[in-house]
Amino acid sequence: MANGEQVMRNKQVLLRDYVTGFPKESDMQLSTTGTITLKLPQGSTGVLVKNFYLSCDPYIRTQMTKPLSDAPSSFLTFTPGSPITGYGVAKVLESADARFKQGDLVWGFTGWEEYTVINATHIESLFKIENTDVPLSYYTGILGMPGMTAYAGFYEVCSPKKGETVYISAASGAVGQLVGQFAKLSGCYVVGSAGTKEKVDLLKNKFGFDEAFNYKEEPNLDAALKRYFPEGIDIYFENVGGKMLDAVLLNMRFRGRIAVCGMISQYNLEKPEGVQNLMSLIYKEVRIQGFGVLNYYHLYEKFLEMVLPAIKEGKITYVEDVVEGLESAPSALIGLFTGRNVGKQVVVVSRE
Repeated sequence: MANGEQVMRNKQVLLRDYVTGFPKESDMQLSTTGTITLKLPQGSTGVLVKNFYLSCDPYIRTQMTKPLSDAPSSFLTFTPGSPITGYGVAKVLESADARFKQGDLVWGFTGWEEYTVINATHIESLFKIENTDVPLSYYTGILGMPGMTAYAGFYEVCSPKKGETVYISAASGAVGQLVGQFAKLSGCYVVGSAGTKEKVDLLKNKFGFDEAFNYKEEPNLDAALKRYFPEGIDIYFENVGGKMLDAVLLNMRFRGRIAVCGMISQYNLEKPEGVQNLMSLIYKEVRIQGFGVLNYYHLYEKFLEMVLPAIKEGKITYVEDVVEGLESAPSALIGLFTGRNVGKQVVVVSRE
């Protein structure tokens, strides 16, 4: 106790230094010496939370790089010596914001640490959890940012129609597995690619994809796509970039749509790969659109109205890869880039 206020140890995962190339566990550091006073600082307009679950997402790698002078302000990078930040599920211990009160369960931006003061900047992306009859960890995935990303990218950007053909790369990941199931619910023909036999089987047998293939076993991606899409692709949900995008461009149908969600093949390259087949966009009048989920959070209630009943009725299923403890977080994050995870990668900080 200090002045009657409770001081707690606050275990944290810190960024050691800016990263170039492929990230390593040693680029991060587990700190067990920090403490935190379990009271908001005087004058704070933020929220003090205890973290339960953290979300490992590929985009985090892009924030470990030294910022470019011309980078948009929305692409914030981490500061060496400070905690990694990302999405998580937490419990409010104290709030200076009228929208939240002590005891509320929330999801949104938080620190890779046991306790976090979420400041006014990130409170706008903090959501109160109203539905607790599903696993709380789902709010790092299907009911959180990845779920909203899948929903916004597929429905808002791609505008699917029944009977269309849909291809999803990195299809067994946190977002891809949901896009595929949304596409099936919309009456589309769905094919996904992944990097292991286990993941391919998951796509077909668990998530209900019509077909799936292991891209590592395909010497010619163009030929593979022509095999699964002899009439071409109406919608491509892009998670990979590089050679995969190049092959897809050759196989898009007239007025097809490409939603660019991520490009995991490029995040660790010091010099990104070029794309050769962009002329296909002209010949086939293909629309390619990048999108950021932050611009679609106003649709969150509409999203919940669709997805919560689908979960409860068994129409949508979700697979998580869960590791225990903050000390496991660096390894879990690195594992995303070697395909070690099966499903949504979650880190348990505390179960209560």
